[in-house]
Amino acid sequence: MAHGSAAVMLKCVVVGDGAVGKTCLLMSYANDAFPEEYVPTVFDHYAVSVTVGGKQYLLGLYDTAGQEDYDRLRPLSYPMTDVFLICFSVVNPASFQNVKEEWVPELKEYAPNVPFLLVGTQIDLRDDPKTLARLNDMKEKPVSVEQGQKLAKEIGAYCYVECSALTQKGLKTVFDEAIIAILTPKKHTVKKRIGSRCINCCLITEEWPNQELTSLSSDVAYSTSPLHTAFDESLN
Repeated sequence: MAHGSAAVMLKCVVVGDGAVGKTCLLMSYANDAFPEEYVPTVFDHYAVSVTVGGKQYLLGLYDTAGQEDYDRLRPLSYPMTDVFLICFSVVNPASFQNVKEEWVPELKEYAPNVPFLLVGTQIDLRDDPKTLARLNDMKEKPVSVEQGQKLAKEIGAYCYVECSALTQKGLKTVFDEAIIAILTPKKHTVKKRIGSRCINCCLITEEWPNQELTSLSSDVAYSTSPLHTAFDESLN
């Protein structure tokens, strides 16, 4: 977390297998619209202006490539990260499996003390007939909410969230929770959040540092457009 004279800068890095919708997730959130035409392999760094409890923040959004070819380069973006989003597609069981086998070990190696969220993407395809037929041919099924919650507990994620970059269902919630994960104490309980509802898996054992954060979903105000900033240089 970098402190400036005005807004506090927060760095959010998104990781996960290739083709699970990481770039679309960021572009849809930053631009408030799903990218209908061209989707780059890696999203340009953006910073979105966020106000929490009257305090100004710049939430820096960092994309990464999930392919093995980038295994050596990807960790170069990890220093000074405040929160990670580990993404998998709910209609790609292999990407779900790789969360535990690849992505959690990588983050524990390079950023062991940084909080992370488990994010299920592409939920709009969970009931898509063509997608279900494809999965059925491979004797597979979409990843369920319960499976996501269970894995979040196993890997020590701050919480499990689901969203669709296409419909934007649950999209704002993902980043609201990311901000909460940064601003709350490191000791926490795993939560399940679907859409705008949050269900605690167990009692919270530590008080929030600021009462305003307990109602963050209704207290966060975003700028109407993303901000291009010298975010990289400011964190170095």
